[in-house]
Amino acid sequence: MEVEVGLRVNGQVRRVTVDTRTSLLDALRERLGVTGPKKGCDHGQCGACTVLLDGRRVNSCLALAVAHDDTDITTVEGLADGETPHPVQESFLRHDAFQCGYCTPGQLCSAVGMLAEAAAGWPSAVTADLTAPVELTAAEIRERMSGNLCRCGAYAAIVPAIAEAAG
Repeated sequence: MEVEVGLRVNGQVRRVTVDTRTSLLDALRERLGVTGPKKGCDHGQCGACTVLLDGRRVNSCLALAVAHDDTDITTVEGLADGETPHPVQESFLRHDAFQCGYCTPGQLCSAVGMLAEAAAGWPSAVTADLTAPVELTAAEIRERMSGNLCRCGAYAAIVPAIAEAAG
């Protein structure tokens, strides 16, 4: 069965007809030509497909497109403000926080979402004091980004890049 959905992708409403079983990732890549989110594992294990849904990070390979009619979807293409890169993107460039670049779009979207979670005071599994403001130590960043894998091993640059962007 196919249905029409309106996906707000990077600020633009896009109408698309999809099978009810179509993942958000496949709708973005195959139907709308938005190729920033990558298909890595297609099982929600690698994070290469991470996008922001209404500001929260989500593995788009696990989300059904029909469930996100009129949802605000931000991909790596929508992080910049016009020609000005997002501060996380600038920090990744300064720290050379990528090698092959395949995981980078998911890493960037996840980092932006993670920083918003930390700013809102959401604890992680390694947060020592649940009543204190979140301090983004290297351990906190590693834990919060643990759903995004990098086969090249660029973590040594990714963690400091996120720490710098956090300010």
